[in-house]
Amino acid sequence: MQMSREHGWGLAGYRRGVKARGRPSVGDVYRLLRDRFGPAGWWPAETPFEVCLGAILTQNTAWANVEKALCAIRSRRLLSHRALFRLRHAVLARLIRPSGTFQVKARRVRAFLDFLESEYGGVATRMASTPLGTLRAALLRVHGIGPETADCIVLYAAGLPSFVVDAYTRRVFGRLGLLRGGESYEDVQRFFHDRLPADAALYNDYHAQIVHLAKDVCRPRPLCASCPLDPVCAKVGVARA
Repeated sequence: MQMSREHGWGLAGYRRGVKARGRPSVGDVYRLLRDRFGPAGWWPAETPFEVCLGAILTQNTAWANVEKALCAIRSRRLLSHRALFRLRHAVLARLIRPSGTFQVKARRVRAFLDFLESEYGGVATRMASTPLGTLRAALLRVHGIGPETADCIVLYAAGLPSFVVDAYTRRVFGRLGLLRGGESYEDVQRFFHDRLPADAALYNDYHAQIVHLAKDVCRPRPLCASCPLDPVCAKVGVARA
């Protein structure tokens, strides 16, 4: 395993003492979250193709809405590349309507289906054999796929170590004082890549821990008293009681 500049650990060796003073390291944050929540596990999907579809449908909407769309597709036994690839735009749009902006997303799903067909014969698992940088660059050329969606597909569908950055990541690490705010997506991702081993399982679990924390505790109005990071958090931008 590649060793981090900051730590020498992965999922199996994440336990070490948390710093008593100063700002927490990226490793400290992960240990505290995992100690509180345990292994998180993510992405909620049964196949790599379902991961890809969910990653596109979740753009600008809550996951509950994505689940409704996926349920509609699954109930009609259409949750595969082969089945969706044959559908007309209007039919596909109706199926994914619960995910919001369904006309836009139908075009994005179609673009990804075309990409998967032309590059991998419609088989999502084949993406895992492509070098990370090559796959990510190819995904970014697909209509409607930006860095976050591309990294979700690279990490959760292909199993390659590309850290996913989202609004939750920015909120949590901004409040910790580890991000200034305003950094580009690439700068935030590099912040994690420079401090963690290039380990897909670690990136998977770490991102899931962040999502769990931000949804349930580190909300827009945070519940700091119940936060596992409270002892090490600078609370940047958080109103003092």
